[in-house]
Formats: sequence, structure tokens, C-alpha cells
Amino acid sequence: MEKLIEITQQFPKKISRRTLLGGAATAAVAIVQSAQGKTIQKGIAENSIEDPTKQIGTLAGEIGTRSPFVKSVKKPSDISSRSPLQDFYGMITPSDLHFERHHAGVPAIDPTKHELLIHGMVDKPLIFKLADLKRFPSVSRIAFLECSGNFRTGKEEMTPQEVCGLTSQSEWTGVKLSTLFREVGIQPKATWFLAEGGDAAVMTRSIPLQKGWDDAIIAYAQNGEAIRPEQGYPFRLFLPGWEGNTSVKWLRRLEISDAPFYTREETSKYTEPIKDGKFRIFSFDIDARSIITFPSFPQQVEKGWIEIRGLAWSGRGKVQKVEVSTDAGKSWHLAQLNEPILDKAHVHFRYLWQWRGEETEILSRVTDETGYTQPTLKQLFEARGSEGGYHMNPITAWQIKKDGKVLFKPESFR
Repeated sequence: MEKLIEITQQFPKKISRRTLLGGAATAAVAIVQSAQGKTIQKGIAENSIEDPTKQIGTLAGEIGTRSPFVKSVKKPSDISSRSPLQDFYGMITPSDLHFERHHAGVPAIDPTKHELLIHGMVDKPLIFKLADLKRFPSVSRIAFLECSGNFRTGKEEMTPQEVCGLTSQSEWTGVKLSTLFREVGIQPKATWFLAEGGDAAVMTRSIPLQKGWDDAIIAYAQNGEAIRPEQGYPFRLFLPGWEGNTSVKWLRRLEISDAPFYTREETSKYTEPIKDGKFRIFSFDIDARSIITFPSFPQQVEKGWIEIRGLAWSGRGKVQKVEVSTDAGKSWHLAQLNEPILDKAHVHFRYLWQWRGEETEILSRVTDETGYTQPTLKQLFEARGSEGGYHMNPITAWQIKKDGKVLFKPESFR
């Protein structure tokens, strides 16, 4: 009753008690269940009315929620969950929809106890806590992160999220790793460093020292808030443009050395056989890639003008151009790129197309500023001498059926 009196005082007295009670009841549902997002959405949806101008809405709360009519969710498995690429409108991925990839689950870490040790071939080994990192000059940059195993195929009923949803983009904020390198004094003969995480897998990767000097960040914030536990809270290593597993989360140790360490994650994992009995190892850069996100499965289109939309990116720099084909790859047309076009960042593209009802396939391909053009699956297999593995970035096709249904093209050997 005290809560009802408090609410009443916030509105003009001319509102009827019956109307106020109806609105307060709806608000109470949201307030009582504010810690359970899914329950909130169900409660609000069930209490929606024909004319929202005739009833007081939910009052301000501690944390915002999405509309109950928006169904964007990640698609989880035991070790990962994929971003719903087909639902995004801009270049930034909402933090709670950023893809996840874990090797032993998400650890619960107390930021006051967590430490980062930098040692090895340094003049002055040091330990940094979160508060220490925040005392240094901060930097922010918008860049994507992508798992090197980000490709799935095999059936027509697949969404962009299922095909390559292990990529997301954020504004990352933290301290330059080069700043910390200067603090500890890197010795002249050092060429590599080991990054070690504080999760149960103790994830470790060998990184060329030059990448640390170039653009590496120890990130403690994401999209304007503290980095989330799934993304490495209280801080993580972030290496723009490189395969996601090198951006070690829950970072606790950096060991400076004059050689790579050949850890478990870069020998038994994240390496692959190719032709002539050779193996790919330390294939850090994410190759240029694009995917059409609309139209895509399970959407259905109608005859007329359609704005084809999608995402393109490259780990080696900026996207230079994106081409779209609406006739199964027979001809290609330049798509328009939405500004800003940033280094090592997702870029949205669009192309206006008039569909007349014929059955066809639509595709996209990207060229980055190095001149590299996204290949077909056949070209990838021929170049590597193997069918599978990591860093698979093939041109992706969507089938448009005569009835307007859109299906994924599982394999394309053009």
C-alpha cells in the first residue's frame, strides 16, 4: 500500500483511481520481477492493452529491458553462443548479445583480488590490479572479434546466426599494452609473449611481441560499461583483427620471451593439416568476409524492391568494397557501404534490388584494402588442400524460391 501511495503522488489527481490501479498493477509486475528478464517480458506482454494512452505504463526501473515483442537472443551450445546477426541494425553489437566462446565456462572473479603479472624478459616485473590499470591513460576503439572456427553449413534451414554468428563488434576501452610494456621495460631480444587466462582451462596463447606494441589493449570496459563476465571481467587482452582465442579473457599473466611457447591451444587446437603434409599454425589474422543478413532464412520476401543488407569485415584493415550478385554469381554489382568505415571493423552494406519473382541466388563478396577478395568454398579447399579447419570465410549464398521463401545454400563450389 505504501508503494501505491508513492506512485500516486507522481501523477496528477485528475487520473481516476481505477486507471491508476490498473497501471500500478502492471508496473508492480515489472518491479517485483526485475531480476528475471524473461519473466518481466512475459508479464508486460500479458498486461498490454489496446490503447496504451489510456493506462499508466511501467515506471522507471534499475535496469532497462527490451520490448517483449523483440525476440533477439543468442543461440547457445555447451561451449559457445552465437550473435543474432540478422537482427542487428547498426555496427555495434549489444553487450548482452555479443557471442561467447569458453573453454571451461565463465569464472566468477573478484576484481579486488584479481591481478595481472607481467614478467620474463623484462627489466622490472610488475603486478597490476584493475585499479592500477585505470590509472593509466585510457583508449577506446571500435573493432570486431571473431572466433577462428566461425563457419557452419550442412542444411538449408540455417540463419546467419547459425552460419557465422561467432562474430560481434564493440567499443573496447582500456589501456594500451604498449604502455604497460614501457612500465616493465621489455628487453631487446624479446620477440614473443605468453598470454594466460584465469579460467578453469587456464587458456594460454603465444603472441608475437610486435602485436603488443602495435594495437593490443588490456580492455576493462565494453560499450561504455564494465566488461561483462562472459567477455573477460575484470579485464581481457584484446588484439584487433586477430582470431578470437588470442584475445585471452580473464587475463592474469603475460610472460615475455624470445620464442613461442607451443601451448596446448596452439598445437592440439587452433592448428590444422593442409596439403603436402604441412600444418597451419599461428594463422592469426581474420580473413576478409561478408554475409547477407537480409533477406535470409527464415524470412520470406515479396515481389518488388528489396534492400539487400549485410555485414562485411577484415582483420587486415578496412573494407574497400562489397559486391552483391542477384543471379547466382553470374554478375556482380557494387553495394553501398554505411559510414563509418573503420579499421578492422564490421561495416554494414546495402544494395537495392527489384525481385520479379524468379528463382535465384543472392551472394556477397568483400575486398579489403590489401586487395584480398573473399573466395568461394571451392577456392579455399583448393588453396589449402583440406576441407574444413579454421579460418573458413567462403562466399555465402541464399536461395530465393518462387514463393519468396529464403533458404541457405549449404555448399557452393563456384
